[in-house]
Amino acid sequence: VQLQAFGGGLVQPGGSLRLSCAASGSISGINTMGWYRQAPGKQRELVASITRGGTTTYADSVKGRFTISRDNAKSTVYLQMSSLKPEDTTVYYCNANTIRGYWGQGTQVTVSS
Repeated sequence: VQLQAFGGGLVQPGGSLRLSCAASGSISGINTMGWYRQAPGKQRELVASITRGGTTTYADSVKGRFTISRDNAKSTVYLQMSSLKPEDTTVYYCNANTIRGYWGQGTQVTVSS
């Protein structure tokens, strides 16, 4: 499974960004897809995840601001980020799970005025 992430960038506080991650390869076995983020010197943490059936999980810090969605036909997962804060600044990683986990390349999100 290969994952290609898109959509990072620079945004002002209070703004919005949408991340996308497209899976290719042996995608039929993918169950959960999600987004993680990792700040320098810190552990990678779950931001949001979504199962094939649509069950979602969010980190407390993003509940009410971020929305994860998924298009199974396109094997793509999205993360709509709104009301962004400076503390959301970091590298975001796409993840997909079959019987093992796969990671995409990171995409930088910077929230700054």
